[in-house]
Parts: sequence; structure tokens; C-alpha cells
Amino acid sequence: MKKKKKFTIGLIQIALSENGKDNLKKAAVWIEKAAKAGAQVVCLPELFKSQYFCQNEDVALFDLAETIPGESTEKLSKVAAKNKVSIVIPLFEKRAAGLYHNSAVIVDADGKSLGVYRKMHIPDDPAYYEKFYFTPGDLGYKSFDTKYGSIGTLICWDQWYPEAARLTALHGADVIFYPTAIGWHPYEKEQYGAAQRDSWQTVQRGHAVANGVYVASVNRVGHEKTIPDAPGIEFWGSSFICDPQGVVIAEASVDKEEILLAEVDPEHQEDIRRNWPFLRDRRIDSYKEITKRFID
Repeated sequence: MKKKKKFTIGLIQIALSENGKDNLKKAAVWIEKAAKAGAQVVCLPELFKSQYFCQNEDVALFDLAETIPGESTEKLSKVAAKNKVSIVIPLFEKRAAGLYHNSAVIVDADGKSLGVYRKMHIPDDPAYYEKFYFTPGDLGYKSFDTKYGSIGTLICWDQWYPEAARLTALHGADVIFYPTAIGWHPYEKEQYGAAQRDSWQTVQRGHAVANGVYVASVNRVGHEKTIPDAPGIEFWGSSFICDPQGVVIAEASVDKEEILLAEVDPEHQEDIRRNWPFLRDRRIDSYKEITKRFID
């Protein structure tokens, strides 16, 4: 087996405007910055081309969707090839008339697509009305072999489900990227904000530990109000990268645009897995009931 090499991942934490073309240009600029800073695999936030539009249900907003290939993948594939960087491109996918997904396209350092992941778990909460817009993914969980290393991607609400992380890791991913759009309802922040953000980071660190993988979660920043009289969402940034022991090795601010970099070290991953052999000790013969909704 060919020895795996270290590689550097980069998360791009930015604020997004109402103008999709401006957001796409901004993403390209920040990807180039990340590449110049040493990133070899870069991930953008969930639905980066627009503000988070799922704060209400409006059929006109389906016009924000794009095909694959389409404007975002064509532009960012050129950026990938020019800068020799692999990119996770999260977007609102128009698959067919009336059929839409929350997806991520993985483009390699030569600008060629390695495939698509479609968000599997779709939330329906106040100001996160995603079930109105997105059909659940049907491509399963995957690992993509980029020029630099094997990566998987899940999307936002997927980050709460250990089964999703487990299956992605079992496909061979050394890093799981979580492009995200998560924040506080302003009226809840004072009472629940700290606990909500802590739970969000804790569960993802748990996925890193349980599976012996690096986890990289990238969020947006800014206060977005897509409905004039509504309180909107205050996105909490806090993008972070943790190692296979769950140790946070890079963490961003709650409110600033920035690039987060960290090194993925396969030897470190191997050492953690040898000492914490969770994959070895799994009792796969005893898990059949996991496919049930609830065990009565």
C-alpha cells in the first residue's frame, strides 16, 4: 500500500451577501488566498452562493438553484486548476424541474469533478425550513480520493448523526468536512447560545474520536435577515478543525472572516487508531436493529 502523505486543509469562513455573483467572486478570491497560504484541500460554507434563504418558505427562491455542472462548478473548477487546490463546493442543486438538493461537489486539483454528495438529513426548525426546498440525498455516504488525500463531506444537519460519520469513515475518508450554516436565533442567544454552540462542537469532536478521523467544520458569519420583520439568524462562525483524538487544532472567531488551516497527518491518525482501536472492536454482528426507527 502506498504510504499516505501529510496535507494541509483550509476552511473559508466568510459572510455572504444577497448577490450570488458577488458571493461566487468572493469565494474564488478567498480560495486563492487559502491556496497561497498553503491549503491543498479547501472547503466553503454550506450554500455559500446566497444568504441562508431557508428562513422562510417561498417558491420564488427555487430560482437560486443551479445545475451540476453549472456556474459555480465551472468557475471554481478553473480556480482549482489554476491554484492546484482541491475544493469542496457546497451548492443548491437543481437536479430536474421541481427536484432540488442541498449538495456538495468535490473538485480535484486539476479542476476535474470527483463526484457529488447530497445532504441526507434535512431539518425543519424555525427559520431552518429546509424540507420545503431540499429532497433528501440518494447518493449515500462517500469518500473522494483527491490528489492530496481521501476526504468525505457531510453537510450541516448531517453533523448530528453518528451513523453518517461512521459510514463516511468506513468508506476510507481521513477527513470529514462539514460545510455548515448554523447560528443563533437572537432572542435565544443569551439563555441558550453557549450551550448550543458547545453541543455543536462536542458532537463533531465525538465523531472524530469514534472514527479516528480529522473533522473540519466550516460555518459562515454575519447576521442575516431574509424576512424584513423577522429577527433573522446570527451565524456563529466558530469554524474548527480537530484531530482523530478530538483535540481542536484550529478554531476561528465567532464574527470575523478568516481562513483556518491545519495539517492532516496520516501517521498521527494511524497512531491514534492503533491505541484506540474502535474500528477493530466494533460488533458488527450486533447492530442490525440500528436500521429501525425506534425499538419498542
